[in-house]
Amino acid sequence: MLVHIDQRQSDLATSAELAELASSAGLETIGCLSSKRKIPHPKTFVGGGKVDEIASWIAERECDLIVFGDDLSPTQERNLEKALQRRVLGRTGLILEIFARRARTHEGKLQVELAQLDHAASRLVRGWSHLDRQRGGSGRGAGSGSGLGGAGETQLEADQRMLGNRIKQINGRLANVRRQRALNRRGRTRSDTSTISLAGYTNAGKSTLFNRLCNAGVHAEDQLFATLDPTLRNLVLPIIGKAVLADTVGFIRALPHGLVDAFRATLEEVSQSDLILHVVDGSASLKEERIHEVNRVLGEIDASEIPQLMVYNKIDLMEEAPRIERGSDGRPIKVWVSGVTGDGGDLLLGAIAERLAEDAIETIITLGPEDGRMRARFFEIGAVVEENICEDGSIEIHLKIQESSLRKIVGHRRDLLR
Repeated sequence: MLVHIDQRQSDLATSAELAELASSAGLETIGCLSSKRKIPHPKTFVGGGKVDEIASWIAERECDLIVFGDDLSPTQERNLEKALQRRVLGRTGLILEIFARRARTHEGKLQVELAQLDHAASRLVRGWSHLDRQRGGSGRGAGSGSGLGGAGETQLEADQRMLGNRIKQINGRLANVRRQRALNRRGRTRSDTSTISLAGYTNAGKSTLFNRLCNAGVHAEDQLFATLDPTLRNLVLPIIGKAVLADTVGFIRALPHGLVDAFRATLEEVSQSDLILHVVDGSASLKEERIHEVNRVLGEIDASEIPQLMVYNKIDLMEEAPRIERGSDGRPIKVWVSGVTGDGGDLLLGAIAERLAEDAIETIITLGPEDGRMRARFFEIGAVVEENICEDGSIEIHLKIQESSLRKIVGHRRDLLR
């Protein structure tokens, strides 16, 4: 059973969003109770009258779980479970259930487990007072008097210790992942390889677009959080040549802080990239609100200063034609595409190249017959504007290319540079 409380916090906070989250978690919804409330009740979030209404509703139906569309404090969760005699789940717990179902790689599973343990740790406090009965030894030693010793380790303390040890262990493993990613990024930096990251609201079509651009075969489905595990693939761009495109987890309204922290190793790919492709579901009715939520999360991971190219996806559902919108300085700022049909793909690649190749230069070089490999490399990265064959058999090539790429390709042949 779903319980949606309208607090007017966001236009995205709807009963439809809650139902979609529940469906993504594999739950069968039997009904939804909605009401308006400005200030949550400190004990039950919804107040005594609404608790009685929920109890009456579930008494007539087969219901195993009650899901609230907002976060519940540990106290509110326990009070509701006691009053309703059912398991109660808040928004964070529900999203964690979805993440647990979606994680496929070892790293993804570690990150989800860390978020789950952090969430569970706050719900152990005073939760199991009925287990606080374990006593220490008799205390009868040399020089000791009679009587019992102090309390030993309670079940609650033992569970807290075990949780703490596991959290420490997972953090250590994720630190190794973070170090490995940092090494990979340094390698890309040394080779002048640009990194582009896909970011956007969940189910905006990032993975479909990723597959279209890189022919990657990444799992893509019309559901929330279809992709959790980061995927990096090579991408060949005009002028730029080889770059790396990273697909990451989608964002959502009020994404739990614990998940942001747990997935920090993954999200660092976004915060360390050269350009963010902010993918927007162009067919969604609340586009601006979703853009705001994505930018808020990007601020949390220190990625708000990285240049963005807005990509309005799903034009096949909008009756829109592929196009580019440019800013006052002539740079591309928005591109309309379809990840499903591929329409606008070439426009997007060109726009990405323009944004990354802001230090591009135009030059003319003359190659001899022995420089065939070099000529092929220029064509491979799409840097050739025009070429002419001279009478002596040499080839004059007009290039638009990044200066660093030009120097890397010509190598020791500095005589070619004008």
